[in-house]
Amino acid sequence: MIREVERKATSGLLMVFVLLVLTALCVYGFVGAAQAQDGGRIAVIATAFVVIMVCWGGLFTVQPNEAKALQFFGEYTGTVRAPGLWWMNPFYTKKGISLRVRNFETPKLKVNDHSSNPIEIAAVVVWQVVDSAEALFEVDSYTDYVKVQSESALRGVANQFPYDAHQEGQMSLSTHTHEVAEKLRGEIQDRLAKAGVKVLEARISHLAYVPEIAGVMLRRQQATAVIAARQKIVDGAVGMVQAALEQLSAKEIVHLDEERKASMVSNLLVVLCSEQSTTPVVNAGSLY
Repeated sequence: MIREVERKATSGLLMVFVLLVLTALCVYGFVGAAQAQDGGRIAVIATAFVVIMVCWGGLFTVQPNEAKALQFFGEYTGTVRAPGLWWMNPFYTKKGISLRVRNFETPKLKVNDHSSNPIEIAAVVVWQVVDSAEALFEVDSYTDYVKVQSESALRGVANQFPYDAHQEGQMSLSTHTHEVAEKLRGEIQDRLAKAGVKVLEARISHLAYVPEIAGVMLRRQQATAVIAARQKIVDGAVGMVQAALEQLSAKEIVHLDEERKASMVSNLLVVLCSEQSTTPVVNAGSLY
């Protein structure tokens, strides 16, 4: 694999001064040789002038957060990262590449989650080129490569998790957003390592069931929520009934046989678990 090699270039301001002086000397010498009608000196000065003009082509600028990859007749020779005006061999081909942080949002993809439910999902990916040589020479177009591989990784992550958690402690796309984002970032980074790209962040920006089953899945979610709420209510009611019976027995307020205990438990559960307010009936007579 081609790895980035940082190169140090000659100061461009210094070379501008040197080339200006040499150009002025060539012009002055050419005028003197023409007046003296010295053909040999004219030819030498003309050749030197051509060389100086070629050297002017070695000047180039590097913007902040930019790099220039250098090639000598197709062979990669290094990268200049320092911003400023520089000069190098004019026969070097200088190809610029941005090192700025970039981001894009994948299109909404229709995929199946871990439970084989069709969902719509999209993600935002924040990335940056960290190796200019790999980005330019290891892949054909690193921007297209990032987009295609990000979509592929997003599909893979969506297949690994269900949309909703149906078991306690189960990771899902809708509830464990941070864990899923880290998993997605790692999957994308593994695919983009050979392109000299570092993934800074990846997170899900859109998540929903496809319209064809959205209504059905909404009712399923509502039913799951109702069942969970009912379970909480029953657990709490049973605990309260148990505490009431234990306190009545411990403080010897009243002694109940098994039949009366069953009746009391039934009445308390009806009162505690009912969705509507209950109307108590007061028994003013004998308990038996």
